[in-house]
Amino acid sequence: MRVLGVDPGLTRCGIAVVDGAVGRKLTCVEIGVVRTPVDADLAIRLLAVSDAVEEWLDRHEPDVVAVERVFSQYNVRTAMGTAQAGGVVALSAARRGLTVAFHTPSEVKAAVTGSGRADKAQVTGMVTKLLGLTEKPKPADAADALAIAICHVWRAPMRNRLAEAEARAAELARVHKARLAEAAKRRTTT
Repeated sequence: MRVLGVDPGLTRCGIAVVDGAVGRKLTCVEIGVVRTPVDADLAIRLLAVSDAVEEWLDRHEPDVVAVERVFSQYNVRTAMGTAQAGGVVALSAARRGLTVAFHTPSEVKAAVTGSGRADKAQVTGMVTKLLGLTEKPKPADAADALAIAICHVWRAPMRNRLAEAEARAAELARVHKARLAEAAKRRTTT
């Protein structure tokens, strides 16, 4: 599975591609950061993020795009910009028919380090080790994008099985409800 991982942001948007599967070696294909000038108009900054993501999608043809979900931030303005950048990424992927998966920061940290409360240094250290990199990825946004991609590689099979089980349960419930309605109907007509 090839995953484009994105740590959304307006000033720095981490982006990375990882190849791998559960039980197989992970490989870092490419990492980078999309930077936009803080004094530029919001629409121009979002366009720059979109253009960069489109280029990465063309170049790497991922199977899925994994984006860090904006969970909570104290600065509302920063949270809005991060959410808007994440939305632009999701839109670019959706236009190509790609699945977009959102992962919370604690989910990513737990998947990569074993602790949902790990700090940036721990995440970067584990990403470096898991991918067999010779040096730590910089800046932290790039390391976070790698962590998001790794998280998705490892968690996607579980999420898929859960979705299949939920769909199967909903179908069984629908069939059961229809049988009950049919039985009730037969009782009232006899």
